Amino acid sequence: MARLLHLNGAPGVGKSTLAQRYAAEHPGVLACDIDRLRCFVGGWEDDFAGAGAVIRPVAQAMIAAHLAEGRDVVLPQMLADEDERARFRSVAVDAGHAYVHVLLQAPRGIAADRLHARPAADPLHAVVHAEIERAGGAAAVEELADRLERSAARDPDVLRVDTGGSPTATYEALVAALG
Repeated sequence: MARLLHLNGAPGVGKSTLAQRYAAEHPGVLACDIDRLRCFVGGWEDDFAGAGAVIRPVAQAMIAAHLAEGRDVVLPQMLADEDERARFRSVAVDAGHAYVHVLLQAPRGIAADRLHARPAADPLHAVVHAEIERAGGAAAVEELADRLERSAARDPDVLRVDTGGSPTATYEALVAALG
């Protein structure tokens, strides 16, 4: 049975970094980074949320196809909306695959600091940074983390991984949590 490994968490917590490393160390695993896929939608820089709405069904089709081949998918995507998360979960579960929800958590302030430390030369990071600033900056990152925690509290199967340590320690904690 293939698995959809959903790395959920606030912006800057390390979702994409962990997904890239996981895929690199597990041949055949698809790292389906929706934020990167948004960049293929015309006008994504001006309507980041709209591009996400357009690309999510495309990502779900990619995920379904990859799982159907018996291969795991790692999905680094903040999904604070439970209905949206349920749609991704159903892509895996309805086809007989496993869905593993991993909530990545960092001590207060760490995710926002990491977000601001990202290179602005990357157009995606520049747009994400601008979106977060418009939403309230570091306070918005903390509110998203709190919202994710409240949602995860209703999910008895969620795995929690602390991302406050080094990248290596965090990756090892993720792999250990996944079993």
